[in-house]
Amino acid sequence: MNPVEKYLWDFLGWRMELIDRPFPEVSVLRPRQHVDERGFFSEVYSRESFAAAGIGTEFIQDNHTRSVEQGVVRGLHFQIPPLAQAKLVRVLRGAVQDVLVDLRHGSPTFGRHASIRLSAELWNQVYIPEGFAHGYCTLAPGTEVFYKVNRPYSAAHDRGLLWNDPALGIEWSVDKERAIVSDKDRRQPLLAELPAFFQYEPMASAKTG
Repeated sequence: MNPVEKYLWDFLGWRMELIDRPFPEVSVLRPRQHVDERGFFSEVYSRESFAAAGIGTEFIQDNHTRSVEQGVVRGLHFQIPPLAQAKLVRVLRGAVQDVLVDLRHGSPTFGRHASIRLSAELWNQVYIPEGFAHGYCTLAPGTEVFYKVNRPYSAAHDRGLLWNDPALGIEWSVDKERAIVSDKDRRQPLLAELPAFFQYEPMASAKTG
């Protein structure tokens, strides 16, 4: 973390802790919990706080999913421009292996992935900008995932990437034979088959945080 970035997150320290940056544009965060004998209070999102730290995304919708069983794989999903989505993802119950893949052509990390454990116990969340495919595998029964998006769902712009494409090298937390995957996600294309939906823009990427 550079000195300016450290200053910004120290300034927000009572609200949010920056845990990791698996990509320069991706932030793994932990909202602070203020605990007393009654329980806790946690400010999990503040537009003002995120903007002060360089993440100016305007979220417009909240989504909530529940997976009954362990080993459910959802993804890898993304939307294409002009309705590409940025996401802020966290777990309310249980745990997931959260995975994102850089789809921005020209990016120094194109085709690479990051795998992050998100859980209710860890109380962490991940900010994923536009230009990344996203998915997760549930690590416990009854896992519930809550995420914000900056654009609405559009079937016409909905796209996917095959979750177990060998070229990605993702070590999923479930065997291929035991994974619970929708028919739609089993038919998603390989990375090599995807058109160049996204182009890397260094200046724009730097502004997203």
